[in-house]
Amino acid sequence: MEWMELTIDTTTEGCDLVANVLYEAGVAGVVIEDPEDARDLMRQKGEWDYIEAGALNTKGDVVVVKGYLPADDSLDRRLDMVKMGLDGMTRGYVSLGTLQFSTDSVEDEEWAESWKKFYKPLRIGQNIVVKPPWEHYQPGERDIIVTIDPGMAFGTGTHESTALCMELMEKNISKGDRVLDIGCGSGILAVTAALLGARTVEAYDNQQLAVDITQKNAGLNGVGHIVKAERGDLLERVKGRADLIVSNIVADVIIRMGPLVAGHLKPGAAFIVSGIIRDRKEEVCKALLYNGMEIMEERRRNEWVALTARTGGWRY
Repeated sequence: MEWMELTIDTTTEGCDLVANVLYEAGVAGVVIEDPEDARDLMRQKGEWDYIEAGALNTKGDVVVVKGYLPADDSLDRRLDMVKMGLDGMTRGYVSLGTLQFSTDSVEDEEWAESWKKFYKPLRIGQNIVVKPPWEHYQPGERDIIVTIDPGMAFGTGTHESTALCMELMEKNISKGDRVLDIGCGSGILAVTAALLGARTVEAYDNQQLAVDITQKNAGLNGVGHIVKAERGDLLERVKGRADLIVSNIVADVIIRMGPLVAGHLKPGAAFIVSGIIRDRKEEVCKALLYNGMEIMEERRRNEWVALTARTGGWRY
């Protein structure tokens, strides 16, 4: 399958905002190449057996954000969304750099190899460690190892929005819970829920590619009997009520889900949301409150915000 690689030049301060524009357009994955990260690698070189030369390529102090879109009938529309998003970014709030925008065609195999050099074992929260299948990691006694091969779907745990979700899940999931993952991507959140003790996990995405990769990753982690992935738009396929719903999408979609969520949660159950850019947090909070949810916790990392909300009938 052919993909379109989108490359945007920005700054460290602007990279989260640029990444959000790409997510809004439906990118299947993002790589952020920050020269400061490369310098950190060089300073830590003694801790690495080998650093691939390509991982250290930089353009001075320019931060490069790369996103990937399928080269299908929706490509032109999605490219227009990216261009409009970049044109609409507010200069002056942060330094955004040139926002120079270019495109290139890549094949599945070329895309996969281009980001593998950036994907290393990563600790998230207290006990969760995310790693790719090709990396060895010696777990500690309490470590929960989440092995993820994202293929062409977004979600390795390296992005702030995903990591924030996982931290909140670690705090809120109880053994035996029924969990829903809306917009499952690579399945990282669904698999994490199962490894944290959920009895059943239902994962939904509107792209068949994400559904297939989620089921593959569930099998890779030995939780294929717990995680069931289906193609569906948001909550349209969900029946009954869950103990927890998690959704790492974007602000507009979370707001659109607001009126439906309470009807699929047990009293006092948690709704964990992420993928919210800082400037949109208040809109999301108002939508959740309007629909009978109570905001219990907020976590922020750089420009990204994650929230835990709960239905009525329970409070800290």
